[in-house]
Amino acid sequence: MKKPKRQTPARAASAGGRALRYYALGGVLALFAALEVYQPALNGPFLFDDQYLPFQLPELMNAPLRVWLTFNRPFLMASFWLNLRMFGLQPYFYHLFNVLFHLANALLVYAIVRKILQWAKAEAWPREAGAVLAGAIFLLHPLQTESVAYVASRSEGLSVLFCYAAFALFLYRRREAISFSTSAGVVLLFGAGCLTKEHVAVLPVLLLLTDYYWNPGFSFQGIRRNWRLYAILAVVGAGGLVFVWRVLGGSDTAGFGIKDLPWYQYLYTQGRAIWVYLRMFVLPVGQNIDWDFPISRSPLQFGALFGLAGCAALMVAAWIWRRRFPLASYGVLTFFLLIAPTSSFIPIKDPLVERRMYLPMLGLLLVVAELIRRWKVRRPVLINWAAAGLLLMATAAWNRNRVWSSPVALWEDAAAKSPGKTRPWFQLAYANFELGRCDRAMQQYEKVAQLAPADYSLLVDWALACDCAGQRELAVAKLRQAAGIENRAHVYALMGMVYGKQGKRTEALEALSQAERINPGFEKIYVYRGKLYGDSGEFAAAAEQYRRALSLDANDEQASKGLALAERHLAVAY
Repeated sequence: MKKPKRQTPARAASAGGRALRYYALGGVLALFAALEVYQPALNGPFLFDDQYLPFQLPELMNAPLRVWLTFNRPFLMASFWLNLRMFGLQPYFYHLFNVLFHLANALLVYAIVRKILQWAKAEAWPREAGAVLAGAIFLLHPLQTESVAYVASRSEGLSVLFCYAAFALFLYRRREAISFSTSAGVVLLFGAGCLTKEHVAVLPVLLLLTDYYWNPGFSFQGIRRNWRLYAILAVVGAGGLVFVWRVLGGSDTAGFGIKDLPWYQYLYTQGRAIWVYLRMFVLPVGQNIDWDFPISRSPLQFGALFGLAGCAALMVAAWIWRRRFPLASYGVLTFFLLIAPTSSFIPIKDPLVERRMYLPMLGLLLVVAELIRRWKVRRPVLINWAAAGLLLMATAAWNRNRVWSSPVALWEDAAAKSPGKTRPWFQLAYANFELGRCDRAMQQYEKVAQLAPADYSLLVDWALACDCAGQRELAVAKLRQAAGIENRAHVYALMGMVYGKQGKRTEALEALSQAERINPGFEKIYVYRGKLYGDSGEFAAAAEQYRRALSLDANDEQASKGLALAERHLAVAY
């Protein structure tokens, strides 16, 4: 019998060098794939809620980091502050940061799945193939697009980066019983994740589940071994719960205070939503930034009871067959655990949002890894099927990123898929208005009014589109309708502006005076009045109005330009 070759230090170093080169090559290929797939969105503008992020606020442009850290989610704010300091308001680099965070998460998924496959006693080839495929699917799956292409969704990518890093550190500890120093590292990364987005607060439960399944296997012995870590997490977790409760209490989009959405109705609805998420993982078609997903007001409405029963059956089956299919069982329970913060009983205004799959996708990838290691097929066949599947995913993700390349493309897609919902039509109208397509914007604002009673915001924006299209009588009518809903200086100031364009000086001055009586601190009153005086050749009066506007808002560009023009005319006159 031939003796196996002895592993000499030189041979071990050579093998280590080859492995390092393979990892480096894999990292470069992953970076190239990520940049190619997300290229359309990388070159896109800020979209939707991106316009309201802190880096867009003039008062924060030059604020020091300590001011930014006073906001909720300080680590997220720190990343935006860094973007702003390094690259200003160039959207490309905000998108690039998101893509790099996503790439780092995909590499962590590879490391996590590889270690768990090793604990599951998978052979070397299935272990490596399953881990590589899991990381590649995470990187290229089109369901990830919203979490990466949307700057406002950086909270997903960055919080998951901290969470997965903490999990990887836990998995790659040197001994079965975790040391104090490693525990401290896990806790610090976990804390950073929670201070980026609160949904990663379930990580301690995932660590408990992991110790039960794999340390040494279906036993509480591993949990007892790691009491140091769990003792620290219990203390940190108590503080985290207080923080999360405070964040939810101050939010109008999440928490138990959302009007007309009690927790049990949200739970019924999520029984259906989870199956949509699972379907999109397998077949990612029909993606939408703004799903029109109705609330189940009772257990039977829209089949909510069957959805909940199906979720319960999956979890029960995973538990029953945990010894026969440990990796798949663990993956199913991991999925339900990681999706629970957003898709269980804590109400969130939008019941179905694709970015909520970013964190829990790890669980489904573990199920995929189980299938790979049990698929009895020759390596070339597996490689060919995997390559074909990944190419299809990359193509679908690239096409989905094209939708994220412009506001019109994004909201046209959403309006086509959610035609009965007002928000996509409203946002599409606003996107067209910004591009000067005012006739289209008017038609789309009218569509919004057909779907729901017109409110103040709709009427004001509709009026601006009418003004842009040259239909100023209709613009005034919409503004008067808005004033009947909310008696605000804003609407009367706009009325004065439109009257001024019509040459109706008396009506314009009257509307501006009404705005000033309501709120003398609204600077646009004086901008529009200055324009009115300037158009009549009353440059001294115009300059006075512009100065008053700038005393209220020194950054008002329209007032600055108007004042400069008025002063030039006055200089010529004298």
